[in-house]
Order: sequence, then structure tokens, then C-alpha cells
Amino acid sequence: MLEAIFGAASKEKVLLFLLIRKSGYAREICTFFGLSLSAVQKTLENLELGGVLISRSVGRTRVFELNPRYAFLNELENLLAKAFEYYPAAERERLTMVRASPRRKGKPKT
Repeated sequence: MLEAIFGAASKEKVLLFLLIRKSGYAREICTFFGLSLSAVQKTLENLELGGVLISRSVGRTRVFELNPRYAFLNELENLLAKAFEYYPAAERERLTMVRASPRRKGKPKT
């Protein structure tokens, strides 16, 4: 949806994921959207270099989130929120659903 503005669909998806979920790491994002790991890592790195994202290490994993000091954070959040409204209902629900605990082994998916 915002690919023309951001230059790549992966940027839109990464930013939307971080807006909705508040934080995330490269493998989690690429698995969620079915993107290549290298594309997501490159996008995260470029956005961090641009000051849009910040990261911290949690063990051996780099966790990213939107930079609260980014000058255009409110505008970016509003733009992404507006785009999120136009995503299909199933995609919106999938993005907002966060499992709090791991699934029991052998439990069927619902």
C-alpha cells in the first residue's frame, strides 16, 4: 500500500509490524510476512541508520522498535495506522494477535 512512498514493500511491513507489536526481531518479522531474512535484516539496518528505529540486544538477538526520539514519529505512526485500516481483516487480526505462552506440544492449531 505504501510501497510507492517507502520504496519497498518490506519497509512498510517491517514498520507496520513494529507499530502494532511494539518490538520485534528479524527472523520473527520475516517468518510472519514470508519475506527473506536478508531483506528484513537490510531494511532494519537501514531504518536504524536513519534514526527511525532503535535496537537492543536480548541475549544473542537484536530486538528493534520505533525510535521514540525520531522527529517524525507521530506522522509516521499516523500514516502506518491509516494504512493498517485498509489491510484485509484477516491480516489485521493476525498482526494484532500475540500469543502470550507457547503452544502445548501436540495441541491442534485453531
